[in-house]
Amino acid sequence: MIRRTVPQKTISKESTLSGVGLHTGKNVILTFKPAPSNTGLVFIREDIDGDNSIEANIKYISNTDRGTNLDNGSFRIETSEHVLAALTGLDIDNCYICIDGTEVPIMDGSSKFFIEALEEASIVEQNALREEFFPTETISYLCEETGSKISILPDENYKVKTKVDYKTKVLGEQEAFINNINEFKNEISSARTFSFLHELEMLLENGLIKGGDLNNAIVYVDKPLAESNMDILKKAFKKNIISVTPNGILDNLNLHYPNEAARHKLLDVIGDLALIGMKIRGKVIAEKPGHSINAKFAKKISEMIKLDRKNILPKLNLDKKPLMSSDEIMNVIPHRPPFLLIDEVLELSNSHVIGLRRVEENESWVKGHFPGSPVMPGVLQVEFMAQAGGVLVLNTVPDPENYLTFFMKMDKCKFKNPVVPSDILICKLELISPIRRGIIHMYGYTFVGDEIKSEGEFMAKIIKKN
Repeated sequence: MIRRTVPQKTISKESTLSGVGLHTGKNVILTFKPAPSNTGLVFIREDIDGDNSIEANIKYISNTDRGTNLDNGSFRIETSEHVLAALTGLDIDNCYICIDGTEVPIMDGSSKFFIEALEEASIVEQNALREEFFPTETISYLCEETGSKISILPDENYKVKTKVDYKTKVLGEQEAFINNINEFKNEISSARTFSFLHELEMLLENGLIKGGDLNNAIVYVDKPLAESNMDILKKAFKKNIISVTPNGILDNLNLHYPNEAARHKLLDVIGDLALIGMKIRGKVIAEKPGHSINAKFAKKISEMIKLDRKNILPKLNLDKKPLMSSDEIMNVIPHRPPFLLIDEVLELSNSHVIGLRRVEENESWVKGHFPGSPVMPGVLQVEFMAQAGGVLVLNTVPDPENYLTFFMKMDKCKFKNPVVPSDILICKLELISPIRRGIIHMYGYTFVGDEIKSEGEFMAKIIKKN
């Protein structure tokens, strides 16, 4: 289910940092820039002329071999996950991520430096509500080949738990978790990427990790280290001495946490799931996660979100007692029969309302609007939605009887199918932006059964009487 609940956020000014790309070894300058509402997270290649932007979206994933890489057919962005995790961890919706090369700088292998740069830029709220994905049931993806599994369960917060087990003595089994995304900065962001010695040797043989050193990745020694291999590592990392610590880590790198590997995998999960393009409210459990299964799971959720957008019809039980009857509605909005067009309120939250109107044979317009084949006037359908919106906005004040609601604007109104006597007309309205200074901005639909009858965008204001 998609809901609009809280204001979107961006940064107030630009912030820049630089580092090397892990695989290319080239220096990269990265600048975070503010972005307007509803922009999302967008990478911009500043070394390319013309069309040089690409959304951080699952549809652009090209491969997940050594990170999560995006490609729009014209250019690519490599190792996107750590910077996307930082933006998600700080609850930022809209931001331009500008780089002057192919690869996001690796920094120390974590999200720590991206967090610092973003906080330096100051995070600000915007005048638009974000869309969030609230799963209504458990969603899972299982890779039978690897045994990796990711699930998301309904929850009001964004929680993440990771379990890793590489069947190695040096690392063992590890778990990590956060109970709210606001724990990311302090608990997860400084967890660094890691590799096993056998993987490192393979990458070096293939001319990769040119920007790697022993300060931006933890290397777990999972095999005896031959003298010849020691010489290769010394040359690759420009060190005279390389050793293995008692806890099985290459060189003298100290762990930030005993379970740093599991924490970093949690970081990767958050960064990869950011490619859904929508904030998540739910509990994610990832067992043996990796970029490949993260991406496949993100794609599955993305497809469900697309389906949810198409299926905007509310699921209702009309036999259930309404949340508000017409008498209760008249205690909130200043309309009375025959101009009270909303009979019942079925659902009401801080950001949406669902109302019901039973279209009767004896209504005043029936005799005069297409006599013999009466059709409910479109303006009355709009007024029906507006009155439901009035219930929504007046629900925010303690004394609704002391206020009046007035239209400010109508836009994008469409009338798709006729409404006739005996129809049960349902309207569903959701906020487009937060309610501020008594102004409500919303988009609404009317339905009869599973058929959309009309829709439109509305703005109204409540004003105190006298």
